[in-house]
Amino acid sequence: MVTIKNTATSQRDPRRWWALGALVASMLVLGFDMTILNVALPTMARDLGASTGRQQWMADAYVVVFASLMLPAGLLGDRFGRRRMLIAGLGVFLAGSLVGALVDDVTSVIVARAVMGVGGALVMPLAMAVLPSLFESDERTKAVGAVSAASALGLPLGPIVGGWLLDHFWWGSVFLINVPMAAIGIAACVFLLPETSDPGSPRVDAVSTALTASGLGILIYAIIEAPDRGWGDPLILGFFATSAILIALLVVRERRSARPMLDLSLFTHRGFLVNTLAATLVMFVLSGLMFVLPQYLQAVLGHDAFATGVRMLPMMGGLLVAAQGAAPLVSRFGPRAVISVGLVVLAFAAFLGSRTTVRDGYGFTALWLSIAGLGFGLAVVPAMDAALGALPRDRAGSGSGLLMTVRQVGGAIGIALLGSLLAGAYQDRLDISALPHTAAHSAADSVVGAHMVAARLGDRALAASANAAYVHGMDLVLLIGGMAALVTALLAAALVPGPRPAPHVPEADPAMVPDPENA
Repeated sequence: MVTIKNTATSQRDPRRWWALGALVASMLVLGFDMTILNVALPTMARDLGASTGRQQWMADAYVVVFASLMLPAGLLGDRFGRRRMLIAGLGVFLAGSLVGALVDDVTSVIVARAVMGVGGALVMPLAMAVLPSLFESDERTKAVGAVSAASALGLPLGPIVGGWLLDHFWWGSVFLINVPMAAIGIAACVFLLPETSDPGSPRVDAVSTALTASGLGILIYAIIEAPDRGWGDPLILGFFATSAILIALLVVRERRSARPMLDLSLFTHRGFLVNTLAATLVMFVLSGLMFVLPQYLQAVLGHDAFATGVRMLPMMGGLLVAAQGAAPLVSRFGPRAVISVGLVVLAFAAFLGSRTTVRDGYGFTALWLSIAGLGFGLAVVPAMDAALGALPRDRAGSGSGLLMTVRQVGGAIGIALLGSLLAGAYQDRLDISALPHTAAHSAADSVVGAHMVAARLGDRALAASANAAYVHGMDLVLLIGGMAALVTALLAAALVPGPRPAPHVPEADPAMVPDPENA
């Protein structure tokens, strides 16, 4: 087994940057898959006869399983080897993608997406968990930035590649493209990534694993379904209550365990707790932005899926610039200052975007998107790095799994809450008074539906009303997102631990220094 020595720069494994390349390849696969399916859903609905609810589950099955299993996955990596489980996760993801490409019914596609979620749950926390063993603090910020940028870079690439594939091949090609990418990631991990583990970590508790998966799974299901059913729907309230009971049982069980699977003591580390909170609230804002933007670019501005992906690249440019510049800024000013400034920049971008009108073109959108990417990178990269750096090294896998799970839950809440806000504002502003009941229902369901009804009826006024209503809702979402980012910036400035002062070394008295010539 190859071990990584971290006691001095001269003892660092020379393969660590190649190993980072393996992790980047793994995260790129996950980021890529998070958006590519959205482009294919209309085609899949037509070819497979999928209803709206079934389409939603084709996308959501991955998210629910992914977020539910990340905590046990981190512990499995600690216990049995992080490289081994990372390779296993990529293998499961590859198998799920292959099945998704070959099946021809909706249920099988949903199952394939759930299998891919199992693989993704293994890959995401373990890719981050190996970083503290590979890199010391002076290099870790760059490494975290590279891995985070790889995951985020896949988001706009998904619609770009997916749109091109759908123009030339059948819908299964959006699954099949994952197969060679996952295979490359597996090969890179096998040959480049050293093995790290903690054989003394707690055993995998089947009951705690079931409570974790079911509690988080039901919670995320309720969050996803609530915007459609309503937050006061009895079924949604029942799901929230059930989730709370299951998670409470998990906490009680873990607190009574001599060697718990879920190390709640990690939250006693102020650096881990506060930086996890900052990274999670950033995900809340970013998830809302990623939810509203594609529909604006496609329905309101009239771009297709491929063009939408291309037009999201300015945000990636800002993120990449911030990821490269975060390390020297943290070294000079400390993580608290950089995280706070990044959140303020993100808030400014959201406030700027909230001034969008139906008359604005893409140029204004590209401007605030670039600023948003810069703020996101400046905030989330140092926050993730500081949270990982606060973890005990022998709990890197389980702690990273906890960190990533909390972030995913924050993102799901962002989509649910901000999505509900968008839907309510859109429906309140949309003028459907002159439409028949069926057409009015379709138009009120989404801005895309309104444009389909307007095209069928030749009603330009309906299309204009839908555009204005959607932009109003998007502006409101961005305004709330900006306020959340600003509040988070104040919390970060007050609570994120500052850099430790360097020990004072008194200057030597020249009279006490022997003269080498007289020695």
